[in-house]
Amino acid sequence: MKNYIEKSYVLAIMVSVLLILTVSSCKKEYKDPNGALSEDVLNSSRGLTGVAVGLQRIYSAGRTGVYFNSISATGFVTNEIRLLNSGNIPELQLTTGGNSVDGTNTILGNLWSYSNKIIFDADNVINNAANLPDKGYAAGLIAYSSIFKAMALGNMSQYWEKIPAGIGQNVGFITRAEGFTKAIAVIDNALAVITASPISTGFNPNIPAGIDIANTLYALKARYALFVGNYALALTAANNVDLSKKSTFNFDVQTLNPIFEIATSTNNVFQPTNADLGLTGTYIPDANDQRIPFYTTGTGATLKGFGAAANASIPVYLPGEITLIKAEVYARQTVPDPVNALIELNKVVTKQPAADPFGVGAGLPPVVGALTPAQILPLIYKHRSIELYLSGLKLEDMRRFGLPNGDRKRNFFPYPFTERDNNVNTPADPAF
Repeated sequence: MKNYIEKSYVLAIMVSVLLILTVSSCKKEYKDPNGALSEDVLNSSRGLTGVAVGLQRIYSAGRTGVYFNSISATGFVTNEIRLLNSGNIPELQLTTGGNSVDGTNTILGNLWSYSNKIIFDADNVINNAANLPDKGYAAGLIAYSSIFKAMALGNMSQYWEKIPAGIGQNVGFITRAEGFTKAIAVIDNALAVITASPISTGFNPNIPAGIDIANTLYALKARYALFVGNYALALTAANNVDLSKKSTFNFDVQTLNPIFEIATSTNNVFQPTNADLGLTGTYIPDANDQRIPFYTTGTGATLKGFGAAANASIPVYLPGEITLIKAEVYARQTVPDPVNALIELNKVVTKQPAADPFGVGAGLPPVVGALTPAQILPLIYKHRSIELYLSGLKLEDMRRFGLPNGDRKRNFFPYPFTERDNNVNTPADPAF
């Protein structure tokens, strides 16, 4: 992994620096002739900003981006989406599932490689920004880069049983729970930095518009605290998120919305499984659920939602996710609070589309009755599956809510051969 990252790093820095200039006016065995350029870049606010902006592009743009591969991997193995062209071999492996998914899969390879690259690049920004004289600008760089490092760690921890403990040759591995905890630590460091030195007003104009840094840090902290079972921390973080504000990846004619570019605008990759979003049994959406026509058109045969247009923004997180985190925490905490769990759940169930910053609203009657946590949790899963459709979170949800393995096509993914062939410490692949 380290060889791949370092060989592409200088080129990435040069591209990132050119981008920021335009906007604003595996261990090597030899000496890098471009080392001086790399050192200069990592010692200047402009150079570090260029690298930081590159993190967002690596994460959110195109078919190789972490975002698109995340929603694809989850979507196929959890039946959210159906494959339209069996000639797309990586997608065919995932939609078939089981042992058909192996270390050659390029969707998983992209998830793994580019998540590791984001961690590597983000570390360079975080570590070097601390040396800048303008502490407010440095705080912006650290917080913004920490968002992408945390999401990279979180994505890997969602899909693999273990993840690398760091970047380097033959690094060891940590458990996925330790991966989520590491992501939380990255976020905590960022929050401490911006508390000590508020982000300067000169920082945000130099990064792509859309991301609300502080709210995103708290939202991701709530997400990963929930995943690791730290319910008190998840609730505290969720309560710090301002649900009236958006945080988005924005796109334009030069960098297209990846869902639209790759799926919505063509019939060659994937579309929704059906109008029920692939849900079955008691989880099938209610007939009048207004989120179905938001996410699909007609009978559910075509994607809509956040992939409806080439320049459509994609949420970094949805307000509904934060509300449902609160509901789940109340239902799962040591002393369950089903009354508040139902109150939070009903905020999502009854929400009208016009009341949501993104227009995602079920608009249904409230769930009534004195329900137990065991009765509320399946409803929370159902509404997470609809509210957060194609967000890349459903596989983690299926495991956490105890759905049987037969309802999904993989439980965890095999390790890419790019890692196994270069790291003797790569763990054995999971059986399923």
